[in-house]
Amino acid sequence: MVSPNQRIEQEVAVLGDLPREELVARWIKAYGCPPPKGVKRSLLERAAAWHLQARHLGGLSATARKAIRDAAKHGSARASASGRPADSKNARTGNRPIVNPPAPRSGTRLVREWNGRTHVVDVTDDGFVFDGKTYRSLSAVAKRITGAHWSGRRFFGL
Repeated sequence: MVSPNQRIEQEVAVLGDLPREELVARWIKAYGCPPPKGVKRSLLERAAAWHLQARHLGGLSATARKAIRDAAKHGSARASASGRPADSKNARTGNRPIVNPPAPRSGTRLVREWNGRTHVVDVTDDGFVFDGKTYRSLSAVAKRITGAHWSGRRFFGL
């Protein structure tokens, strides 16, 4: 006799043998719209497997569904497993939202190695001094160093 879990595993294994058109049809049935252009077959297979398992084992909990709705409604990109947005509350702050720490104080020196070169930024009252030029933000300095948009705080590890 085959257990329910073994049956589900067998059904999921069969998904890899289905033609792409069948996987697309399953996507449309599950989501009510065609998959995005250029979506890879592996994503179609994983989506089909998730929906198959959810049908047999149950889908997301009510808490998780609510967290996803709230995140979409409020524009939050991250939600925790507890159902609360990851950045909304903290054990130390109670019900107060977490706020970014203040910018580094004037006189602080930030050092970052990038592509084998050490970059030094001095924080002043007027902004951030890098290579003799004052920038209004750390992100502008990070862009100058890398050539790409970066969060200045993230680039300098703040």
